[in-house]
Amino acid sequence: MLKASIIAKKQGAVVEVPDPIAKENWAVVKILAAPMCTEYKAYLAGQVNAFLGHEAMGEVVDVAQACRVAPGDRVVVMPSYACGRCDLCIGGEYIHCEDSLDFNAFTNNGEGRATMAQLMLKPDWLLRKVPKDVPDDYAALACCGLGPTFGAIQRMAVSSYDTLLITGLGPVGLGGVVNGVYRGARVIAVDAHPWRRQRALELGADAVLEPGGNCLEALRDLSKDRGVDKAIDCSGNPQAHRLCIDAVRRGGDVAFVGECSDETSICISRDMIRKGIRLIGSWHYNMADFSRLMATVRAVPEQLERLISHRFPLEKVSEAWDLQATGECAKIILKPWEKARV
Repeated sequence: MLKASIIAKKQGAVVEVPDPIAKENWAVVKILAAPMCTEYKAYLAGQVNAFLGHEAMGEVVDVAQACRVAPGDRVVVMPSYACGRCDLCIGGEYIHCEDSLDFNAFTNNGEGRATMAQLMLKPDWLLRKVPKDVPDDYAALACCGLGPTFGAIQRMAVSSYDTLLITGLGPVGLGGVVNGVYRGARVIAVDAHPWRRQRALELGADAVLEPGGNCLEALRDLSKDRGVDKAIDCSGNPQAHRLCIDAVRRGGDVAFVGECSDETSICISRDMIRKGIRLIGSWHYNMADFSRLMATVRAVPEQLERLISHRFPLEKVSEAWDLQATGECAKIILKPWEKARV
């Protein structure tokens, strides 16, 4: 099979490796759509990597035994290799599993765990069947495109009564706009990049703002000095964290989705006790909510087509990474089996 690799700084390649082999309840999946996440950062930094990608949609092509899936099933490939046995996994919170499977030990060669490839290997329980009427590329958004903000919106019970603030309009944040608009919320989005602000408006955001300056004051004006009801940060920026905390109303909710290793200053009395707000982290969504996410996917095809700004064949992965680095894109889908046009 073919798969994408980073071989040097700003140098991507497509290499040929052995096909993965079905084993026990692990199935081989032919990848039909592989959304791109933050792998471009490793590409820009020159972090050599031959196992790229963690989100995909595909078709089961081989199984070793009777299991939860069969050849021909269209499936969403869930991220991670969780154990499937602990309380977290059994309760649907597999993304937080603390005893992940050793893929290399199980397969003896390590091949088959990347989604930016033609084939991959996955435990049957981490493959969720796709309804027949859902297109491949849209189903693939059930991972990082829509998943993290969907999980946050579920936990915060966002509804048509809410004003929802979203900070950071990369692909995940733009997916949050789609999720929020579908729930009927009034969405206000914040990002420094004009292309992304415009795309948020096209996806249904009620208003877009630039960060810094009078952003907090503008949010207060837009919420009639009450504050927004719910907020989701998708930027991973401590300044955006503070904006969400300061902008949310008393008794409101703030969810953090964007990864961040820096510290954010929070005053327990002023920010939490006196305001009564709730802070939550959202990495993904509970497995039990997959069917509800598929209902969202079914309902908003036009928005999903706007959320997917570009599609590339696997052999043009470097071109796709270069585009991601400009910020002038939303979600990009890699098509591992398509040939580049001459």
